[in-house]
Amino acid sequence: MQEIVSISIENVVPSLRAVLEGQGIPHPRQTDERTNRLAEEALSLFRAKAAPSGIVKEVSQSEFRTVFEGAGLNDDESPVKPIFQTSEHLALYAVTLGESICAEIAQLFRVHEFALASMLDSAASEGAERTAEAVENTYLARLRDAQAFDSGRGILRYSPGYCGWHISAQRKLFDILRPQRIGIALNESYLMQPIKSISGVIISGEKKIFDFDDSFSFCRDCATHECRVRIQSVMKQ
Repeated sequence: MQEIVSISIENVVPSLRAVLEGQGIPHPRQTDERTNRLAEEALSLFRAKAAPSGIVKEVSQSEFRTVFEGAGLNDDESPVKPIFQTSEHLALYAVTLGESICAEIAQLFRVHEFALASMLDSAASEGAERTAEAVENTYLARLRDAQAFDSGRGILRYSPGYCGWHISAQRKLFDILRPQRIGIALNESYLMQPIKSISGVIISGEKKIFDFDDSFSFCRDCATHECRVRIQSVMKQ
């Protein structure tokens, strides 16, 4: 299975609350009129400039092992390794919001519209995550159609650069997935252009394989420990 996924802009527009939280304003803290107006303007620009697109390709464990190993720089204790080794289905994916929104953010910073630029950057980051979620949901629907997913299964995304999986794996991921077809390029530092792009693997399997403690050495450098929320969401699927 391989396909380019068409994604409606309205399905990935972030909420006002998400934009404000991206600015370090937690719910339910009250915000002033100017802050709300900036967030609304950022969302308007998001709708005008973002062009969400995704690509997904199912791979075997042996194919993904090559991608995971990358340049051989992974942390020895990465939890991604035992998770994919006990998985049932794997799919590489990449998503992007396109170049126009990234150029708009850069232009706003250049003309010293720092507040609006920062708001739009937060909106784009959240929008990129929602685009990745849309592709994950597309793949999940394919698994359900094939009767390959039930209440005992879970599904999660992982990206190079996180959880001990070295970012150099991007090179082999790109070799197999070829996300250039949706306008994503990879530079010498393994960073993607446009910058508001996400790539990685979608893993499906028994729920228990996703549950791990955040006690690895690299967990100490994680500011959010967001994996806790994501693991809990899998257990509730």
